[in-house]
Amino acid sequence: MAWTLLGVAGILEIAFAFAMKSSEGFTRWVPALFTVASGMSSVVLLSLAMRTVPMGTGYAVWTGIGAAGTAIVGMVVLGDSAAPLRLLCIALILGGVIGLKLVSGD
Repeated sequence: MAWTLLGVAGILEIAFAFAMKSSEGFTRWVPALFTVASGMSSVVLLSLAMRTVPMGTGYAVWTGIGAAGTAIVGMVVLGDSAAPLRLLCIALILGGVIGLKLVSGD
């Protein structure tokens, strides 16, 4: 269950970053409110997951999902660069996240 919470927290971290971009510096109220709600929800779920998942592993997985997912959303939705080296770096982040899950023993 903790890993599910951690995965959802990572997805909410992606939503947080996308909403923050959409809020245009907190000048648009609906995306700004979604930014706050998704950010707070993400941190709460992370804290619940870290009751059983080791702190370093949990935080690294959460940030990895958020970083890689945000980069992918940026490429797909916002037209950010999808240069091959950028894709390789995202793959390395995801590989690290998967590796941490595999060696965590949970």
